[in-house]
Amino acid sequence: MKSKKSITEFLKEIPLFQVLGDEDFAQVLAACQEKKISRYSYVYMPDEKAEKVYFMKQGYVKIGTHSKDGKEVIKSVLYPNSMFGELCLVGEQKRLDFAQAMNNEVRYLEMDASLLADLMLKHHEFSLKLFSMIGDRLMSAERRLESMVLKDARSRIIEFLKESVRQYGQRIGYEMLIRHSLTQQDIANITGTSRQTVTSVLNDLKKSNLIYFNRRSILIRDMGNLA
Repeated sequence: MKSKKSITEFLKEIPLFQVLGDEDFAQVLAACQEKKISRYSYVYMPDEKAEKVYFMKQGYVKIGTHSKDGKEVIKSVLYPNSMFGELCLVGEQKRLDFAQAMNNEVRYLEMDASLLADLMLKHHEFSLKLFSMIGDRLMSAERRLESMVLKDARSRIIEFLKESVRQYGQRIGYEMLIRHSLTQQDIANITGTSRQTVTSVLNDLKKSNLIYFNRRSILIRDMGNLA
């Protein structure tokens, strides 16, 4: 579905920009550019200069890297209203990861990191909100790392489902819906498992009537018993 929101409407929904006065908000609005890319295209690649910060407007983007043997490792999946590329605000000079579109008509806003850095110096509350957003991302990465080390493959996949619900789930009655553009191989790359294991676990949860899934969504029927 195409997003019909204007750039102004979109920015006003992001808590980070809600603390700005009219003059500073107008500066942000004038400085940002809306971009559109198709599936498999890259927003940025490793070793590119880290000079921009991005905000997802429509679609899904994955942040990842490749191991020495060429295996893709997905660090996070970003949904609308997410900020990404923000590590350049805390010292990253060249990109360590890639950011790749996962579906067609991915739209995002791009702005110079220098503008956000200036606003951080000017507004204490803006700085706090920005660091809070970065902190939330780091805490999510920490939980995933802990899961990879301490939990078995089935538990990691279930934890991925629960984390997805916490971040992006939509309540449908007593159930929770996760809309996505992930393949089962993507889920395997996120959870450090194999595609075959993901298929087996999802089918087992479906047989137990705990979830229902298709190519574009996962419906969590019973969060309390999802184990």
